[in-house]
Amino acid sequence: MVVSMDLLELRNELDGIDRNIVELYEKRMAVCEQVAAYKIQTGKRVFDKEREQQKLEAVSALAHNEFNAYGVKELFEQIMSMSRKLQYRLLAESGKGGNLAFREMPEIDKTKCRVVFQGAEGAYSQAAMIEYFGEKINCFNVDTFRDAMLAIDEGSADFAVLPIENSTAGIISEVYDLLVEFENYIVGEQIITIEHCLLASEGTKIEDINTVYSHPQSFMQSSEYLREAGWKQISMKNNAFAAQKVANEKNMTQAAIASEYAAKVYGLQVLKKGINDLKDNSTRFIIVTNQKVFLPEANKISLCFEINHESGALYHALSHLIYNGLNMTKIESRPLTGRNWEYRFFLDFEGNMQDSAVKNALRGLREETRNMKVLGNY
Repeated sequence: MVVSMDLLELRNELDGIDRNIVELYEKRMAVCEQVAAYKIQTGKRVFDKEREQQKLEAVSALAHNEFNAYGVKELFEQIMSMSRKLQYRLLAESGKGGNLAFREMPEIDKTKCRVVFQGAEGAYSQAAMIEYFGEKINCFNVDTFRDAMLAIDEGSADFAVLPIENSTAGIISEVYDLLVEFENYIVGEQIITIEHCLLASEGTKIEDINTVYSHPQSFMQSSEYLREAGWKQISMKNNAFAAQKVANEKNMTQAAIASEYAAKVYGLQVLKKGINDLKDNSTRFIIVTNQKVFLPEANKISLCFEINHESGALYHALSHLIYNGLNMTKIESRPLTGRNWEYRFFLDFEGNMQDSAVKNALRGLREETRNMKVLGNY
């Protein structure tokens, strides 16, 4: 009983200390509002890394042992992070939130635009394009993802349709890298179900085959079937190119992995349908343009950024989404060229450019990360 009473007294003492901490925290945040007002008036940046580092060292030195010093440092990192977020919000409310140059467009006029897709006729990209824009769309095809990005960059096409992620094999890393390299932006997306088929010239039997052609992603997505078959696998830029090659060469030892639609386009027979490992396999395609635009119904934002190679850097970056109540739906990383073991991060989160929470989060990320780029709102 004595122990219980002592514990109760200790808890009461902690409650009193906590009340004092909350009171002092609110007092500190009130001063931060004055700091924000000064920065609004003078145009001074919110994030001053050197000043914050000096402050962290100073408050850590006030602690009486190493363990407490570490805890004080972590506590004040959080306090200063909340201070910055308050200042970003006040800056945005004052109209000083910064301009990301994206504009809302009422709709895409699908009757007047020209669209490019990668691959030959019969490619899954073409199927995604037709699903999004309709069968009467004015379109043309190119050999590579880079060619498609160049086409919209140069203005020979208004939009490009590119695969960015497969539910089985993961991301298309080249497309991620091209989104960073080019000033092109995502304005829409289309998800289509993928059913890989084994295609060959008329009269070919499965036992005749010794070589199969397809895109590397399709090989990955059909790995179990191919492992049992034991055929030589030769990679192509696109599944439709593989079907086209098999059709042109009419070699009964060759087959292609592509869609049933590609079989119709190139006059091939379907030897086996649905050879992909997972039957709910699907690919997400993005609709890309050279304009910083978004549609009124846009509800997803994609962006990328780099951070310092130091403890807590990614956590602090993502905290801007947490503070503003934004739901992150995806995160990926890609290595930075010429900087071993450092990475560029790609995020998707829910929101629209018109939302104040989105504006606040983007302002904070832009201030506290390197080379942040909004890849699109769609």
